[in-house]
Order: sequence, then C-alpha cells, then structure tokens
Amino acid sequence: MNNMKAIKVMATIDEDGQLTLDRPLIINKKSRVEVIVLIPELEEIDEDDKSKEAILEDFRQAWHEAMKGQTIPVAQLWEGLEDV
Repeated sequence: MNNMKAIKVMATIDEDGQLTLDRPLIINKKSRVEVIVLIPELEEIDEDDKSKEAILEDFRQAWHEAMKGQTIPVAQLWEGLEDV
C-alpha cells in the first residue's frame, strides 16, 4: 500500500458531475490522487435518527482513524455480503 497524505478541501459538483475545488491544491508534483466524496444528506435525517452532533462526531472518529492508517481493505468489507 502506498503512503498517502490527506488534504481536506471543499468542492462543488456541477451539473455534469465534475468537481471544482474551492482552492488549488498545493503539492510538489503532478500526480494521480484518490478522491473520497462526502455528500451531506442532512435533510433526509428523521428526528429519530442521530443528531447532527452525533453524525459529526462519527465523521471525526472515522477521519481520525483514516489519518492514523487504521483502515481495512475495501475487499474485506464485501466479505460475507455476497448473499445479501
């Protein structure tokens, strides 16, 4: 697995599904990157669902784990789900 550095930046998705970053990335070289897109869907949360604060805390915990390399391969996530 390659060592990866995380950079958080906001972006807008246009009508064609293309991302436009709010600011340029300051990196030393031209390279391919891996992009994870987090799309808020807070308007779909019911009153019985988690509060915004709880959702934000879950995200913070997941981000912290990702930054520390405490992740598992995607293939492992699918194990046992073939019959679902």
